[in-house]
Amino acid sequence: MDSLTGMEVFVQVVRAGSFSAAARDLSQTPSAISKQIGRLEDRLGARLFNRTTRRLGLTEVGAAFHERAQRILSEVEEAEQAVSHLNQAPRGTLRLDVPTAFGRLYIAPILPGYLTRYPEMRVNMAMNDRFIDPVEDAVDLVIRIGELSDSSLIARRLAANRRIVCGAPAYFERHGRPTQPAELAGHNCLVYTYRAARHDWPFVCQDDEAAVPEVVRVDGNLETNNAEALMVAASAGLGLGLFPMWLAGPELTAGRLQRVLPEHHAPDSAIYALYPPGRHLSPKVRSFVDFLVEQARHDLTWGCIEGAASSFSAGNAASR
Repeated sequence: MDSLTGMEVFVQVVRAGSFSAAARDLSQTPSAISKQIGRLEDRLGARLFNRTTRRLGLTEVGAAFHERAQRILSEVEEAEQAVSHLNQAPRGTLRLDVPTAFGRLYIAPILPGYLTRYPEMRVNMAMNDRFIDPVEDAVDLVIRIGELSDSSLIARRLAANRRIVCGAPAYFERHGRPTQPAELAGHNCLVYTYRAARHDWPFVCQDDEAAVPEVVRVDGNLETNNAEALMVAASAGLGLGLFPMWLAGPELTAGRLQRVLPEHHAPDSAIYALYPPGRHLSPKVRSFVDFLVEQARHDLTWGCIEGAASSFSAGNAASR
């Protein structure tokens, strides 16, 4: 702690511009300040100040040390405040925005557990599939699924994200099964309108996922901004859909949907929790993000890769 004390005195002298001014700020005598600076210089083996009768200036070494000392003291202060935040019980209202289908299937069921664990918390959750800027909309936390655009938001990865092509047995009986991605151009493909380039379905081969994706131009007689509506239509035999595994899993397990093109899938992305940047993460946001991470680890259907879940090949997410 002597080193930190010496740094604090040194930084205060630079800020105040003189030993006497720093002494007043620190409620010490000028001689005490001078002695502490002298001990610091002796320990470092370098002169930090150029002293004259009229001004006090930093040496080249002193300027370099000042920059680093400021950074270290700032990090120490931040660490102390972070511990203080961790010791605080989360309380207040958490404003949360999540994709509609994912919120209904995965977030809503875990909220009772979270609110039981943190009884002083309240949750205000909105479910929609449009883009939300948490800063502009005063939202504490958002869930995003898919590729992230560049932004100042802090992103915490929760799970992997994989999309596969599925259709109902009745559809395959009438129209046959595509065996290569290019054949999708001849099928009725159901389109999710919140995806960028909605009619362009990209595919990678699972044996060569680093290769440039093959993009297939698709079309169909149903387009919607609701992924669950597409799932209902696909299960009824209307057409093929490019679905996230967290959404398609139950339908695949029940046999209402079947996967085609088993060697191909859309390029992987992820499920993220995003929140505005800040010097310190509030206890309420930290508590919910940690709770989400815990749930994602326990529930493999959030994002596990194929073969690791139940009887269906597992995976992940629809781009939001």
